[in-house]
Amino acid sequence: MEGIIDNTVEVKNTQVSSFRVLLEKEDLSLMTAENSGETVLTFASSIRKSIIHFYFCLDGSAIFEFSPHYSREIQKQRNYFFYNPEKDTPFQLNLAPNSRMALLTISLDSLHKLFLHDGLPFLTGENANRKFYDEREIPSSLHLVLNQLFNVHLSESAEKIYYQGKVLELLSLYFSDKKPDTESCPFLNDEETVRKIKFAKGHLLKNIETPPSLKELAKASGLNEYQLKVGFKEIYGDTVFGFLLSHRLDHARVLLDAAKLQVNEVAYQIGYSNPSHFIAAFKKKFGITPKKYLMNNAK
Repeated sequence: MEGIIDNTVEVKNTQVSSFRVLLEKEDLSLMTAENSGETVLTFASSIRKSIIHFYFCLDGSAIFEFSPHYSREIQKQRNYFFYNPEKDTPFQLNLAPNSRMALLTISLDSLHKLFLHDGLPFLTGENANRKFYDEREIPSSLHLVLNQLFNVHLSESAEKIYYQGKVLELLSLYFSDKKPDTESCPFLNDEETVRKIKFAKGHLLKNIETPPSLKELAKASGLNEYQLKVGFKEIYGDTVFGFLLSHRLDHARVLLDAAKLQVNEVAYQIGYSNPSHFIAAFKKKFGITPKKYLMNNAK
């Protein structure tokens, strides 16, 4: 399917895996992907410019690889909503064994026509020029309709009408639940934002002993606090200070391995003013106290 699925993908239909285009029109498409095998099923795709994309994971999981440095996993019973008016965003989708997904795309104009008398404010006016991202749990009513896409068997003449109806049913149930998050998705932002977040990480690690506050780190990076918190979590999978704590404790273990410092000295060196707090954090992460860790290394 041009622009949505890379037709050069070798594995589309096998005895244990399948990719089905249920409905394909100029303004919308409906597809299913199923992997019943024992290996990951991979295909290339893209978040197309100004097209709204829905990914519903019914079973298993899948990983969206947007770049060598950023990927995002979708879990069972979760749905992703993507919209980017600025540019196409290519990615590789890796569908785990025993997984099922449904994929729905629709143009912005076509969606507006469906909600002509009850507009979707997050996609009108100036908002239509903003990136949007939403993640939510698939409600039971929506899950029931999605399951029908995999289980129904119709004559060729009846399929088109049936799947057109399912598209309308899916959209009506989706938008009757709640409005998508109107904040732009950090990983779809421009490279400058990503660069600033990476700068924040480097600045944090350079000042590991006396780390800046969140406000100070945001100012040094040229971001507001919300951008820093959400963007950092998206890229590095942890909060700013969760990341800092983990790095501190990893560094503490290196210092203990060198066997040149006592526990209290290590605590002070990585920025803890209270050694008991360091001991508790170390045990929580590694399952052993620093003292026992030292003793085990000495054996």
